[in-house]
Amino acid sequence: MFVSFPILLVDDDAAIADILKRVAERVFPEATIAHARNYTEAVAFLANVDKEVFRLVLLDIDLKTDSTGFDFLSLLREQPFGQLVPVIVLSASLEETKARESYLRGANAFTNKPFTYAAWKTYVEQLRSYWYETVTIPQIRFRQGPDSFLPLSY
Repeated sequence: MFVSFPILLVDDDAAIADILKRVAERVFPEATIAHARNYTEAVAFLANVDKEVFRLVLLDIDLKTDSTGFDFLSLLREQPFGQLVPVIVLSASLEETKARESYLRGANAFTNKPFTYAAWKTYVEQLRSYWYETVTIPQIRFRQGPDSFLPLSY
């Protein structure tokens, strides 16, 4: 059964977004990937959502701007029901301090970015197997409220 699985990718590298979308078309066709290139675009995406939100966030923590992926993760986790959206941190770094900070701010996983098409294919296959086929993620619909994002249903 085909059930749409929207994913928000927050990453400043357009090549990463391109390869993820191409790989997902082949091995995770249920996924639709929305791409935010930085913190500001990711926040704008949240602010304009008035429908089913993403079921998963893939978040680069090094966005090469004043606001980092850590800032977006903290903002998301502060929102009502923002804790229900799984966040997978993508990093080119294996620094333990970055992994620790990711988990302290509420990430569900800290992963290393693949560097080849084949490795991205395996990564996306594993995302699909675990986050789409194995676990249950509640559906959440949001509408913007005066000070935060309010759930319509879950």
